[in-house]
Amino acid sequence: MTRVATYLGFALLGLLWLVPLERLTGAAFPVHMLRHMGLVAVVAPLLAFGLGDQLRWLMISPLIATVLEFMVVWAWHLPHLHGMAYLLPAGFALEQGSFLIVGLLVWVSALRAHNGLAGAGSLLLTSMHMTLLGALLILAPRDVFAEICGRAADLGGQQLGGLLMLGIGTPVYLIAGLWLVGRDLRSTDPAPQT
Repeated sequence: MTRVATYLGFALLGLLWLVPLERLTGAAFPVHMLRHMGLVAVVAPLLAFGLGDQLRWLMISPLIATVLEFMVVWAWHLPHLHGMAYLLPAGFALEQGSFLIVGLLVWVSALRAHNGLAGAGSLLLTSMHMTLLGALLILAPRDVFAEICGRAADLGGQQLGGLLMLGIGTPVYLIAGLWLVGRDLRSTDPAPQT
């Protein structure tokens, strides 16, 4: 099972990074968000689960991992940094690499936490800030990235990107958090009385 997760994680990583999805779809921001959520909510947990002990060196406090991930994700969604990632190949590589690294930090730390509730809390906090960012993108009255990226305004594309953030991130983090709570509760159940 772990081998399958590892192969799936690397296959999806290759798809997200090597296939020119923007050119195939013509939808810059939704593809950006698909890549972002694919990295932090699908590739990172698959690799964290599949590679297990090989990534234990990434384990830090789940709360610290969540704070780092929050700072990286929100920073890259500031118009100027987003524009740098959109316009410059080096900016794009830095953005994508940092998304993967903080995603791995969150998932390795949450899945390997000695206290499953701490890991679940980390995933819940991550889900909350991703939901807030997605909602802000959906509810914004204008395309906040068009001018800085030098492209035509596409409010519908930005809203679709926000929906992708909500539709991918919220269920993945919620289900994983509930699984960690269940795992923790099962491990602390008292032995049945005989």
